[in-house]
Amino acid sequence: MRTVRNVHERVVEAPAAVVGALLDRLGSQDDPISPTPVWPPIRFDRPLAVGADGGHGFVRYSVGAYEPGRSIRFDFTPPGTGHHSFGIEPLGDSRCRIRHVLEEQQGLKDSLLWSLVIRPLHDTMVEELLDNVVRAATPDQPPRPTRWTRWARLMRRAVWERPSAVDFPEGAVLARQACGDPDFTDSWQLPLDPGMPRDPAAWRTVLPYPVRATAPHEILLGEDASHLDFRASLLVDEDEDTVTLTTVVRIHNLRGRLYFGVVRLFHPMMARMMLSRTRRRLAYEAPPAPTRPARRAAARPERSSALPGH
Repeated sequence: MRTVRNVHERVVEAPAAVVGALLDRLGSQDDPISPTPVWPPIRFDRPLAVGADGGHGFVRYSVGAYEPGRSIRFDFTPPGTGHHSFGIEPLGDSRCRIRHVLEEQQGLKDSLLWSLVIRPLHDTMVEELLDNVVRAATPDQPPRPTRWTRWARLMRRAVWERPSAVDFPEGAVLARQACGDPDFTDSWQLPLDPGMPRDPAAWRTVLPYPVRATAPHEILLGEDASHLDFRASLLVDEDEDTVTLTTVVRIHNLRGRLYFGVVRLFHPMMARMMLSRTRRRLAYEAPPAPTRPARRAAARPERSSALPGH
């Protein structure tokens, strides 16, 4: 076993009380410093306090110690060992240092995973969180954005959350009206983390087809041909914070059945890939948390996301 100690810190040209107030909002619905939506949001089962359980993605931890405005320690949930923490050190009346420290005991397997995969992601995520602290505390002195290494970008792409198959959504009214009695339907869904656009028009580039109809929470794309009609619906559910891609196909003749019999073999993979690609692009284009308007959000149950973070 070895003990890993990983430290990130940033000097902020703002009073410690200002930065401490930002830290106290970590994990809340109006969290101004978590670097979402490129990274999973930090969420807890209750307001920030000792004993609150949560984490980000599938990395789980609980609040082991908390001094409001000054420090937080998160203890990794077993079988994880160790902790990570934030602390604020005053450097005068209008200056302070915020520091993040991770300490963890690792065996050989965990050590290899940390070195090759997790550390590049962890380092980038923490640096982007510190960027947000500076943006929020000193909006007139924005930081130079953290630079991603090629390896970190590759690893982040490998662990993006994958779309999951769901039932034809009740709210997809345009899709239900599109083809009468369809010969094929399927639906793939992804969660919308804070900062992702809720306007379905932002998702229209998921497939290169003309817009056939629009509704407040849905956009319908598609084309008609002599052998089949194809429609693709993008539905944004703001109550559940999800986006769903639904495909509807109506076949006209034998040529259509033969054609779609081949396309159907590849369709699920292509639908998932196009939805994931669009989500990644929109996530990278989203403005940082301190610069975007607040939105209403109800408390929701925790969900997992394919992201290691320690």
